[in-house]
Amino acid sequence: MYEVFSGISNLFTQPFYNLARSMEGIPILFAFLLGIVGALAPCQFTANLGAVMVYGNKSVQQKVAWAEVLFFTLGKIVVFSVFGWIFWILGSEVKEVLIGYFPWFRKAVGPILILIGLFMLGIIKFKKYFSFGSIPERLTRKGKMGAFLMGVSFTLGFCPTMFVLFFVTLMPMAMSVSYGSILPSIFAVGTSLPLLLAVFLIWYLDLSGKFMKKTGRKIGIMVQRGAGIIIMILGILDTITYWG
Repeated sequence: MYEVFSGISNLFTQPFYNLARSMEGIPILFAFLLGIVGALAPCQFTANLGAVMVYGNKSVQQKVAWAEVLFFTLGKIVVFSVFGWIFWILGSEVKEVLIGYFPWFRKAVGPILILIGLFMLGIIKFKKYFSFGSIPERLTRKGKMGAFLMGVSFTLGFCPTMFVLFFVTLMPMAMSVSYGSILPSIFAVGTSLPLLLAVFLIWYLDLSGKFMKKTGRKIGIMVQRGAGIIIMILGILDTITYWG
């Protein structure tokens, strides 16, 4: 399954990677394009699709979820910035320390997607007094904090491709320029581009809450269940890939 994701990833990433390499003389643009390549990396592929389904569904049913999308992106920015600062302080040795933890973070993404899918389908419900239950509820309904946590958790799922892009390709350049401290944040925004683009299209085409009012509540339920099914499938495929 990982080979399938890698094949799909390579099909889309190679043009962006070549373009990024041609922009090495402009570090900010290079970091952004490299982030787009990272968004299409095998380990981010299902996670980004899951985020698009969650916040795309919310944008279609209610109003465009710009606040949640921005906090999701902020979660990514925080994670990549922290890794960048650690690399800056400790040097390249930090790669050896962190590489042992990334596979475990990555394995958590699939089960999280499955939980979100089950919650959106209404198969599992959590009571407010059950603290663990607030996690998937926040991720899907409770707005900004849930979006931030989702951005953090999905970003921690590194794979070899993402590791090379960030630590081997981006960070040496970041350390070579005076404004290098902002490049991890630019990279993070690039990795969020699929979600930003999807929500922008929903907004631009006026497919937000007004659309659902016209089509009725039943259609809204069908859209949510369809999104839940897709997220569950993504979670199952992701779990098979990284737990197999």
